[in-house]
Amino acid sequence: MNTKTKTADLSSGPILKTLAELALPIMASSFLGTAYSITDMARIGTLGSKAVAGVGVGGMFVWLSQGLVTLARMGGQVNTAQCCGRRKYEEARCYAAASVQLTLLFGILFGAVCLLFIHPLLSFFNLKDAGTYETARIYMAITCGLIIFSYLNYTLTGLYTAQGDSRTPFKANLVGLAANMLLDPLLILGVGPFPKLAATGAAIATVTAQVLVLAVLLTEVLRSRSNTNILKNRRIFSPVSAKYYRSIAQIGIPSALQGTVYCMISMVLTRMVSGFGPGAIATQRVGGQIESISWNTADGFGAALNAFVGQNYGAGKPERIRRGYRLSFIVLSLWGVLIAAVFILFPLPIARLFFHEPDVLRTAVGYLMIIGFSEPFMCVELMTTGALSGLGKTSLCSAISVILTGARIPLALLLTRTGLGLSGIWWALTISSIIKGIVFYFAFQTTHRRMFQK
Repeated sequence: MNTKTKTADLSSGPILKTLAELALPIMASSFLGTAYSITDMARIGTLGSKAVAGVGVGGMFVWLSQGLVTLARMGGQVNTAQCCGRRKYEEARCYAAASVQLTLLFGILFGAVCLLFIHPLLSFFNLKDAGTYETARIYMAITCGLIIFSYLNYTLTGLYTAQGDSRTPFKANLVGLAANMLLDPLLILGVGPFPKLAATGAAIATVTAQVLVLAVLLTEVLRSRSNTNILKNRRIFSPVSAKYYRSIAQIGIPSALQGTVYCMISMVLTRMVSGFGPGAIATQRVGGQIESISWNTADGFGAALNAFVGQNYGAGKPERIRRGYRLSFIVLSLWGVLIAAVFILFPLPIARLFFHEPDVLRTAVGYLMIIGFSEPFMCVELMTTGALSGLGKTSLCSAISVILTGARIPLALLLTRTGLGLSGIWWALTISSIIKGIVFYFAFQTTHRRMFQK
């Protein structure tokens, strides 16, 4: 939000234009996040599949950490958006302060736990290669030990979005990406006077970029002159009423459980994948980064839809919510189909960007072709999660996601024993994503009808 803009009113104006103005910067930020991760993986890929596997395992705990901060971010974002829709900006400021306070607390606690119990945590993956284990240890120590910067960026982005400002997070992430792309070759590969730090360099580059993103977000808060900017004119460490923390927890806990359980299930699957060697782990890690082209886009659009639905729910405009969801569904479905076509038709050129060993290339091609079928359904799932959460229905989202994502484990065990081997795990991911997309779509339709139609 620049120094002259005010909080965006998402409850009026042309729906498609309103959604596009909010969603496009978020989607662009998501693309930056994708480029962020792919830049790291492309550089690390030159070090071999063992290095990629180590970073992948260490990065699993960064992903696990997101479930915890989601409590503060989602609870704060939904409540803030609904208050903005009702024009109750002082209440919105209280929710924002409580959200940031919880974020700081969670960031310190998670970082401390990871540093104190790093060896027991990594032992879960049963890594037999010493080099892979050491890479995972170093990467995890740096990125998780300093996770507080990522946490604050995540929550502040949600709060900016809740008040209709998605441009400021985009600008901040652009600065972070530029820094990451500059530091990666210097610190990972060693250029000029810089030593070759390999995975350590990747971790340092990532955290440094996160610090710069946070600096931009905070600077824009200080520069803002808008009276309705809910991040302005509120002392973050000032106490707020317990009711704000309770309301944040009520909405945020189901989302946090959903994210945490989702990651824990993925960690179990990663342990299963590790039985097929470092190349298989590397494929899962890099494949996930490639897939984030659609995942981050859909998640970014879901964040915009979350704020849109939240404000319109607060303003009492259910028909506008329904129309906004329908337009979003059309856009994201088409995007998912496009990504699916690319993955299925051109898997080898994509895999060659990250891998060089022939056996790993074959594994990566198989992953992309199988996972490609799930892309449109995954986009619908993430978009609908944002919409339902904007209505405050985070418990419903959590129940659907936990049950159907949990089914991946027994399904993977079954399919790997049918002769599919490693491909059975990829098919378990795809089948469950297809089912989740369908179930989430009908869940929104049913919820909207029950809440607003008499």
